[in-house]
Amino acid sequence: MTARARGEASEARKTPASPAHASSATEGPAAEGLEAARRVLTQEADALVRLAGDLDERIGRALDILAGVTGRVVITGMGKSGHVARKIAATFASTGTPSLFVHPAEASHGDLGMVTAGDAVVALSNSGETFELADIVSHTRRWSIPLIAITSNAASTLGTAADVTLPLPKVGEAGSMAIAPTTSTTMMLALGDALAVALLERKGFSTDDFRALHPGGKLGQKLLRVADLMHVGKELPLISVESGMQQAILEMTAKTYGCVGAIDAGGHLAGIITDGDLRRHIDDADLLRRTVRDVMTAHPRTIRTGALAAEALHVMNEKSITSLFVLEDGKPVGIVRLHDCLKAGVA
Repeated sequence: MTARARGEASEARKTPASPAHASSATEGPAAEGLEAARRVLTQEADALVRLAGDLDERIGRALDILAGVTGRVVITGMGKSGHVARKIAATFASTGTPSLFVHPAEASHGDLGMVTAGDAVVALSNSGETFELADIVSHTRRWSIPLIAITSNAASTLGTAADVTLPLPKVGEAGSMAIAPTTSTTMMLALGDALAVALLERKGFSTDDFRALHPGGKLGQKLLRVADLMHVGKELPLISVESGMQQAILEMTAKTYGCVGAIDAGGHLAGIITDGDLRRHIDDADLLRRTVRDVMTAHPRTIRTGALAAEALHVMNEKSITSLFVLEDGKPVGIVRLHDCLKAGVA
């Protein structure tokens, strides 16, 4: 072996493979994937901005139709548009507008009976020429059922047949091939959300209404009200301000809330005695000869029946207390505990 060859071999043994070359095989595809994902999201976001800018008075006419529905809002579409239509129908239903999805192919085999007078139909088709929609579109025209179209082609069969057409901007689908429904279905979904929320606001749909339709899960827990959790009636630990402390301690022990409410002659909550108050008076030899008025803390923290349970939990955590009396017109109508809120999943 020549001196030069021996030197090169020695350098090869000393010098490890370059980190840049070693990682390029793994980082290259990952970096390309990241770039592709960002490109898709940016393209779809741009399409939504354009859609928002292109909205005109037709959205108001569509909302007029939907607000006047006495039956249900029927959402229909085929393929990927159909999947989006199912979600839009669910959003309408959960925000106070009775709604259902009807599969256009099934409609041709009997499900047209689900679309009746008093309903309105919202049909989704990017091209506006989806032949499976023909029968349901004809059905709406025959029975004067309002039809709203969401399509990229306002001059299409669907677009020209509809009472109101909400056109989607003509932008390309995402990706290098721009074939799979992506940008178009994103715009359909967002426009469905826009209709549902705008209709919700027009109807004055409240958080109480929303909670009634979402009793389960985190939404239901967040929207629980104090009235849903409070203890009432004979469970309330109450005693007159003129009563003796011996009676107050007996009432507090019997009701196990760690407190007793002091009420005046008119039934209003004048104060509260807690087990903490008792500990602070433990060295008072005359405690049992005192009246409730002598020991109580006046003007305690309270809460109203209509408050969210989350608000009650916040107050109790903030003030390091475990119970709150619930008042109506200054009179105690219930008591809610920290434990009740936590048990119900309020956080």
